[in-house]
Formats: sequence, C-alpha cells, structure tokens
Amino acid sequence: MVRHTKINGTNDLQSIASYAAIIAYPEFDPVALHIGPLPIRWYGLAYVAGILLGWLYARSLVDARHLWKDEHPPATRLQLDDFVVWATLGIVLGGRIGYILFYDLSAFLANPSSMLAVWNGGMSFHGGFAGATLAMILFARRRGLPIWSLFDLVAAVAPIGLFFGRIANFINGELWGRISDAPWAMVFPTGGPFTRHPSQLYEAGLEGFVSFIILLLVTRLTRALKMPGFTAGLFVCLYAISRSFVEFFREPDVQLGYLYGGWLTMGMLLSLPMLLAGLWAMLRARRNAP
Repeated sequence: MVRHTKINGTNDLQSIASYAAIIAYPEFDPVALHIGPLPIRWYGLAYVAGILLGWLYARSLVDARHLWKDEHPPATRLQLDDFVVWATLGIVLGGRIGYILFYDLSAFLANPSSMLAVWNGGMSFHGGFAGATLAMILFARRRGLPIWSLFDLVAAVAPIGLFFGRIANFINGELWGRISDAPWAMVFPTGGPFTRHPSQLYEAGLEGFVSFIILLLVTRLTRALKMPGFTAGLFVCLYAISRSFVEFFREPDVQLGYLYGGWLTMGMLLSLPMLLAGLWAMLRARRNAP
C-alpha cells in the first residue's frame, strides 16, 4: 500500500520525509507459531534457516573434492556435522557479547537480565565473526584439521546466514535506515514518523545475496579453494566493503551516533580492520600458492 502525505513546504528533515511516497511497513507478528506454551519467533527461525542451509551447502563443497588442494577438503561430512554445533555457539555467543560490548554496554549493565533476551534482537556481526573464528580455531586444533581451508569453507557459506540474519532484522523492525525521500522508503514502527531507507534489505542484498554469488563463482570456476585462506580473505573484504557502503544509508545506533563528530559510524570503524585482514589473507594465500 502506498499513500501520500502533504504538508507545508519547509526544509527540515521531517518535511523531506513526509513528502516521500510512504510504503507501509509490513505488520509482522514476531511470533511465527506456538509449540504448546513455547513461542517460536521469526528472528530465531531466520538464524536456524541460515545455519541449516549453510550446513547443507558446506556438505556439497566438502563432497566436491576436486575443488580443494590435493583433493583434500578440510573436513569430512561427519566432522562438519559436529562443527555446526561449535559454529552455532560461536555465532550466537559472540554476536550477543559483541553487541553488548560495542554498542550498548551501559544499558545492559543497568539491566543485566536483558543480556539473555536475544529474541528481541541485538546481535553484532563483528562479534559473531570473532566468536565463529574462535570456534573454528578451537575445533581445527582439537580435530587436527587445516585451519585456513576450514576458514575458506565457512566463508563460502557465511553469506547465507548473513542474508537470513538481515531479513530477521527487517522482520523485527530494527536497524532501520536514515531518513529518506526515496520512493521505496518506509515508516518503521520504532523509527518515528519519518520515512527511512530499509537498510536491512540493502544489507541482505549486498552482504548476503551478492557476496554469495561472487563467492560461488570464485570457488566453482577458479582454483581459489586450492589456495588456503584466499576465499576467507575475499569474504571478509566483501563484507567490510558492503557494510561500510550501507552505513551511509543506515541510521547509527542512537546511543552511539556518529563517531568523532563526523560521518564515521561504529560499523565502519569495525569494518576497517576486517578489510585490512582480508586483503592480507588474500595476499598471503597467493604468495604461498604453488
């Protein structure tokens, strides 16, 4: 549904937003279904879908032995099945802890019980990335697996989880964008009376869909997986670039705002070391390739 609102022609942000063609934000029930007294939320289902589909695609990559160096994938199917549990814990714990530390520590210290309410949103990709990386390192050492090739395997499937995670943000009506008069701008329930960029969908498209297609083509059509660390570095660079670009359309967290009094945001700041690390990993992989 699209409706138009007319107001006096002033130049402030509210006027700019009100002149836009307002797209009604879909009224999602955060609870998808009930199993007895237990509510199952769309937010949780999105994470389950991302992890499940990522696991299935990872199994297909493991089966394609010709893609890997010396035709030796970094894990067997059975080992991959075990790793899913480790990865899930790393993503969820790291994502939550990262959000608490990077974005709203004082509020969580004032109400410690809210730290456990992950169904209300509040997950940091950078924290989840750190948690998943730690899980990979520990799992690889415990099972004697090649760590850089395991990084590559997880990186190739990670955009699937990112896509569903950003869709979950959209369903939750959180992490919306800046005020905009774009024809597709919409009013979010918690974003005031202004029309805003649906930046969650921008991130789902760039960090999820586009990154997945690029990694799919690179891993299937080139010898990238034969250079341990290259695919992981490429994924990290793709994420850092996509996230930094979308930050120009995404509203900064209200408790943080713009850093250093300018246009820099926390998302940009955390993405910069990721970009440098990704470039280093790609160069290292190329240098060590036979």
